[in-house]
Amino acid sequence: MTMTGAARGAREKLVVIGGDAAGMSAASQARRLRGPDELEIVAFERGHFTSYSACGIPYWVGGDVAGRDELIARTPEEHRARGIDLRLRTEVVEIDVAGRRVRARDVDGGAEYWTSYDKLVIATGARPIRPRMPGVDAPGVHGVQTLDDGQALLDTLARTRGRRAVVVGAGYIGVEMAEALINRGYEVTVVNRGSEPMSTLDPDMGRLVHEAMTGLGITMVDDAEVTKILTGDDGRVRAVATDRAEFPADVVVLGIGVRPETGLARAAGLPLGRHGGLLTDLSMRVRGHEDIWAGGDCVEVLDLVSGQERHIALGTHANKHGQVIGTNVGGGYATFPGVVGTAVSKVCDLEIARTGLREKDARRVGLRFETVTIESTSRAGYYPGASPMTVKMLAERRTGRLLGVQIVGREGAAKRVDIAAVALTAGLTVEQMTALDLGYAPPFSPVWDPVLVAARKAAAKVRSGTPLH
Repeated sequence: MTMTGAARGAREKLVVIGGDAAGMSAASQARRLRGPDELEIVAFERGHFTSYSACGIPYWVGGDVAGRDELIARTPEEHRARGIDLRLRTEVVEIDVAGRRVRARDVDGGAEYWTSYDKLVIATGARPIRPRMPGVDAPGVHGVQTLDDGQALLDTLARTRGRRAVVVGAGYIGVEMAEALINRGYEVTVVNRGSEPMSTLDPDMGRLVHEAMTGLGITMVDDAEVTKILTGDDGRVRAVATDRAEFPADVVVLGIGVRPETGLARAAGLPLGRHGGLLTDLSMRVRGHEDIWAGGDCVEVLDLVSGQERHIALGTHANKHGQVIGTNVGGGYATFPGVVGTAVSKVCDLEIARTGLREKDARRVGLRFETVTIESTSRAGYYPGASPMTVKMLAERRTGRLLGVQIVGREGAAKRVDIAAVALTAGLTVEQMTALDLGYAPPFSPVWDPVLVAARKAAAKVRSGTPLH
């Protein structure tokens, strides 16, 4: 084993690529454990901001969050005051694994230089999917992934006289941006290539989202493939064209999803998974590389339900990855065991939640299962403010192991998915779930919580041995 700088009595150098959740959480945690005399930390960030909530951007654009600064957890100045050499507007363009160094470029000036490292953290995040089509780079067309992206969209909205917006894609980003634009008084059309919005849900649950969005005045266009962005004489966007129709637009938001930003890693020969994300071990160390770690939206994680690797871009995971990496870099010990795929979202007053596997996920990994769908309410039916919710549950055939839950409803619906997330992590069966001692009072739930109602029905279906799915 090569003797490290610390073993030789010299100060080690940690280089971090990426200044948001995973990267700066790792840097901050490593700094807590090792002082500046023991560990030099250099962090590169190509944007203007650090440690911010990208998940909050739709709510900033929509006006629920008053200003950009409210989304920033820790400023560059605060990081520097803690002994982290943070270099903004500096992009790493090459990793030299053999030489243990990275090549950085000044985004504004263009100057390039090499920086050596003893330990490296890759936290390059994800990039919005931007399909190759005519007009996609025209003024007025926006992806939304960083604070810079959010600011650019707000600047466009401030300059645009028309009030017609088209959102391309109907996943989490798409539906959240549709709500943001509705809140700003725009006429919103959502163009979706799938049969229903929210492909993270099964189509029957996606249909509930479709109906709610239509009820909010959003025009939903499903089963439509965008072929080009049409521009006017001034070069700005004027419409979105599909294979069947054109939809006028003064602004277009791309909400098609994201991919791991792993071009650097690929060029350096680091291991990538089938989704294009970096592969790590339980300590978030890049497989086969003792002194390189990776975390956040650029990695793939283990799905504890299916046993396969997945790419899930969520700030909750990124912050946990950073804590694990920083602890290990700082000389401690921590692991990230995996995820069950929990996510929540909303569009206006509609709450959407899922955890675990969808039907097609279970089929893909060879699981046989039963499904139940129940209708219930958020509170006791007689208590004021009770609102309807729909819960769908998947359980494994024969064993009754919980496989997944999806919930669509109004106030009080989404966070109920946490019950299922804990049950999935613990490997509970639906029969075991029926005995969970959940809190009850009429203002909070019916006597039988909706999730437990679904568990009871799923357990009965498993016991009855109904036909396989």
